[in-house]
Amino acid sequence: MSAPILTFFNNKGGVGKTSLIYHLAWMFAHLDKKVLVADMDPQANLTAAFLSEDDIYSIWNESTDSTIYQCLKPLTEVGNLLDAKLKDIQNNLFLLPGDVALSKFEDMLSDAWPKSIDTGTRFRYLWIVSSFWQIIQLAANKISADIILIDIGPNLGAINRSVLIATDYVIIPMGADLFSLQGLKNLGPTLKDWKNAWKQRLEGWSNSEEKKEKSDISLPEGNMQPIGYICQQFGVLLNKPVRAYDKWIRKIPQIYREAVLGQSGEVNIKQEDDPFCIANIKHYRSLVPLAQEHRKPIFDLTVADGAIGAHANAVSTAKEDFKNLSVKIANKIGIPGF
Repeated sequence: MSAPILTFFNNKGGVGKTSLIYHLAWMFAHLDKKVLVADMDPQANLTAAFLSEDDIYSIWNESTDSTIYQCLKPLTEVGNLLDAKLKDIQNNLFLLPGDVALSKFEDMLSDAWPKSIDTGTRFRYLWIVSSFWQIIQLAANKISADIILIDIGPNLGAINRSVLIATDYVIIPMGADLFSLQGLKNLGPTLKDWKNAWKQRLEGWSNSEEKKEKSDISLPEGNMQPIGYICQQFGVLLNKPVRAYDKWIRKIPQIYREAVLGQSGEVNIKQEDDPFCIANIKHYRSLVPLAQEHRKPIFDLTVADGAIGAHANAVSTAKEDFKNLSVKIANKIGIPGF
């Protein structure tokens, strides 16, 4: 069975998505799971979290390691995909780096999408639209990955559509604000539309003459199954969200069911009791810049890094929080060994 692909997505930015993926990747690696992290956001913020600027410059210009765009680039010249050369971050943790040049691929994906349903000429366009999945599968098989974590940008464009087609499961990071709620309202119907449109293309492909000629070609199923939402970075006073954020938090269970699950009817449930709320992640405040300075997750900070006193207690709490979150996600997506 191939490794589950989990994408974190909200078309509202600034919800802590990249930091969440970064810490989960490290925690899954600490729990002896082989982790492939793929940075599909043209801003490449996740890559910047893992690597120094000198390392990134080398990968973009000189290194034998490759970025997602470098793997895709031959398609723009009527070539084929290149095998990804991953960055070995640490034992069990591998990165397919992002690239600001990836935005150049957006127009090609937009052009290929309507053509991927045409009869007689669909194969090349299906191959382009599913190219992220093809690259990820090759990379995951190379390292025998147990889980694949993907970061994408906060938009509903062609790049994200192709990444979501490659995705098995979706987690929606949420901030406790009006704009995250509006992003949630946009996201649910969009996922449904993309999933249905891809299913239509797969059905057309399965009945085509082209498929008989290319029986060895695999395409993603496009499941993109939402498994819940994660709220983070809200203010906390005496372990409770401050009032300014609380009114937005209370609306999430209702909107999640309406927009993502397509359910109707009033829901009278608190977020902390909502089975679709995977976790509430604290904002660890001063630990965040400390961890960024030492280029490590907050739960790996030591006394030598400056994590002393209250910081040391917060490091211990963070480790327990992210371990519990990783186990919960693993159980939801069927990773064995938890």
